[in-house]
Amino acid sequence: MKKLILLFLLAALSFQQLPAQQYFLPPSEQFRPDRFRKVVFTESAIFVLTSIGLYFLWYKKYPASKFHFLNDNREWLQMDKMGHATTAYNISTMQHDLLRWSGVKPNQAILGSALTSLAFLSIVEVMDGFSRDWGFSGGDMVANLSGIGLFAAQQKGWGQQRMGLKFSASFSPYAIYNPKQLGTKWAERLMKDYNGQTYWLSVNLRSFMKTESNFPVWLNAAAGIGADGMIGARQNPFEINGKAIPSFKRSRQFYLAADADLHRIRSAQALNAPLFSLQYFKIPAPAIEYNTNRKLTLKPIQF
Repeated sequence: MKKLILLFLLAALSFQQLPAQQYFLPPSEQFRPDRFRKVVFTESAIFVLTSIGLYFLWYKKYPASKFHFLNDNREWLQMDKMGHATTAYNISTMQHDLLRWSGVKPNQAILGSALTSLAFLSIVEVMDGFSRDWGFSGGDMVANLSGIGLFAAQQKGWGQQRMGLKFSASFSPYAIYNPKQLGTKWAERLMKDYNGQTYWLSVNLRSFMKTESNFPVWLNAAAGIGADGMIGARQNPFEINGKAIPSFKRSRQFYLAADADLHRIRSAQALNAPLFSLQYFKIPAPAIEYNTNRKLTLKPIQF
């Protein structure tokens, strides 16, 4: 995280103004079959390997069943749904960048990006549908479509992404009480423990201002949502494996904080690939927090 903060400071000192178009890989005005083939072959391999990997590393460990549905909309204070929307949005933006780099026309690139994101995430839902312990979640699919819709509407209407969905995470103190669901190793905890996750709607302020404005083009304002006190999906258990669990109040947190749009920093564009994925993570920054316990707090740094 220290490296991310340092990167933010260096970028802030060296930014240059950019036109409205955002990219890490420069778009081609002409169709490039060589690039397009690379994108299709690489993503097809990733799609197949990811599906196989998910099956053998995850689903094969659990009993299978007939295809069925599951209503999990009341679980984890809907933080998992925020994760689905954020993932769908960012897959769409990444795919759009690759298709425009290949010279695919704007409208076709939007449609192709939306369908790619939907296909990739749908395979997970289908696998869930054939697993006894899970099920095909209509709520997850609505969240997926919401993230894809946010991308497509902006790209079609504005020709750029003025608002984006981002992710940040830190370790919560709750994993020790239910490691099976919240994770044991650090990577599991970051992905499975919704208590430590925050999802952000990051808005580029300059993109809504007049062209002659001197407001920093990279500076964003971000609204975040998080949750706390969750030991179980729908409610907290009183004990697990015969061990009593302390009482924690489940609550939501809402945040306001500054952020940076790396797409709009020319010095960051020069690094391309290393920063390609960092765009999808919220930059650590001071934040104002309000939670459902009616408590207002100033956070010196929010991850």
